[in-house]
Amino acid sequence: MYQYDQYDQTLVDERVAQFRDQTRRFLAGQLTEDQFRPLRLMNGLYIQTHAPMLRVGIPYGLLSSRQLRKLAHIARTYDKGYAHITTRQNIQYNWPKLEQVPDILAELAQVQMHAIQTSGNCIRSVTSDHLAGIAPDEIVDPRPFCEIIRQWATLHPEFAFLPRKFKIAVSGAQRDRAATQLHDIGVHVLRNAAGAMGFEILVGGGLGRTPIIGQVIRPFLEQQHLLSYLEAILRVYNRFGRRDNKYKARIKILVKEEGLDNFRQQVEAEWLRIRDGLLLDQAEVDRVSAFFAPPPYAGNTAADLTALAQSDAAFGRWLKHNTVPHKAAGYRGVFVSLKAPGIPPGDITDQQLDAVADLADRYSFGQVRSAHTQNLVLADVPENALFELWRQLAALNLASPNVGMATDMICCPGLDFCSLANAASLSVAQDIYQRLDDLDYLYDIGEVRINISGCMNGCAHQTVGHIGILGVDKHGEEWYQLTLGGSSSNEATLGERLGPSVPKAEVADVVMTILKVYVAQRRDDESFLQAVYRLGLDPFKEQVYANR
Repeated sequence: MYQYDQYDQTLVDERVAQFRDQTRRFLAGQLTEDQFRPLRLMNGLYIQTHAPMLRVGIPYGLLSSRQLRKLAHIARTYDKGYAHITTRQNIQYNWPKLEQVPDILAELAQVQMHAIQTSGNCIRSVTSDHLAGIAPDEIVDPRPFCEIIRQWATLHPEFAFLPRKFKIAVSGAQRDRAATQLHDIGVHVLRNAAGAMGFEILVGGGLGRTPIIGQVIRPFLEQQHLLSYLEAILRVYNRFGRRDNKYKARIKILVKEEGLDNFRQQVEAEWLRIRDGLLLDQAEVDRVSAFFAPPPYAGNTAADLTALAQSDAAFGRWLKHNTVPHKAAGYRGVFVSLKAPGIPPGDITDQQLDAVADLADRYSFGQVRSAHTQNLVLADVPENALFELWRQLAALNLASPNVGMATDMICCPGLDFCSLANAASLSVAQDIYQRLDDLDYLYDIGEVRINISGCMNGCAHQTVGHIGILGVDKHGEEWYQLTLGGSSSNEATLGERLGPSVPKAEVADVVMTILKVYVAQRRDDESFLQAVYRLGLDPFKEQVYANR
């Protein structure tokens, strides 16, 4: 993984000192709330319902065991003993004290971490495939380009105050696990017919109040022009994006109103003007790529996993659902499930963070990844260590064999924490989980992605859930709109609204009704998503609203 040089470290240390002084002045009454707001947002600090919330950046989801231990230390020293993994691969603390946030940032700087640009109207943390570098379907490892983009975007003076927040995702595999079509800019690293490295660039995607699928603005961009083309897009957006209405300020609205062809013409004109002054040379690509060289895989790590799975059914379930194939023979990637019964999705305690750091050192070359699905990943586990790793994860309550299943829900903090929320989400997730505690039934229905958001901002990406659940306020009461058929993968689609909203007490029943319709009407080997596409919404509507 990338290691800071003296310039990186100096930048982060000086930012800590700046924010410490800004916080001191605010607490002393020398800065107003309006003056302090943009300063705290530049450092990832929000004011939530009960306390400040600090969002810490995890660039493209990659963590060292040392960093994980520091996050554990912060959780127990400055928070309430836990942290929360987000859908953008970052980590959040929900209970820090404002006066201690500079101390937290100073601790983070000791392990090459920070909260810069995790909030505010700037280029946010760059995200990527949580299986980057190990997935068999990978064309090119995207992480070096994520790091190059991160370095270009960090404290970029021209883009510190954009019309709205701006998100970039990068993927280098045949299967899109980074939801690139749902970002302001999506980057697909690929090779053309001649074998040359380049990029397919998408623009104008996004979720929230106005969900839109991104469109291809340039099918193939030569490697040397990556940064200049991104800069051209940002310049056009910065110049023409709306600042009079925050709900219409995202680049997706600009692209929609201008039309892709007209927007492309403006970008191309700007690009021609600046591209020769911002070339990405091969030497820099090679320099950054060296940080992401494969670890020293051993040669003889194969194990008779079939026999182990047959001898222990619980291990077999975990092996099937929580591990994935690996490029290197004798290795597998392992999902650390943060979706145990009774636990808010994505939450992890300080003790679990420390323990996972130990497991990473022992089994995965000292590295951990955060996933968009609010789980963690140990990417490089020898097959002959899987059984022992499973036993240790199970003892930590981190081995629920449900990755990709209906109980592997994506969920925002909702009304329990977020000041923007209209409705609860965590309690709804637990109601659904309790109905799906039968593992045989869970595996029978197969892959179903349930996403739950407590407001229209859609932090849990409910619009692209196979089943999306959105909390709305109706005369002071919590009601929920449901959508079916969304997907964030290669053929990204937005879910269609099922019908009128339902009260909170009925959401779990409605989800179970939807699943029963699927089980009754599916064809052989037909997934939930395939069945929804074939059947349409009518069979589900009829059963859900039969007695309403």
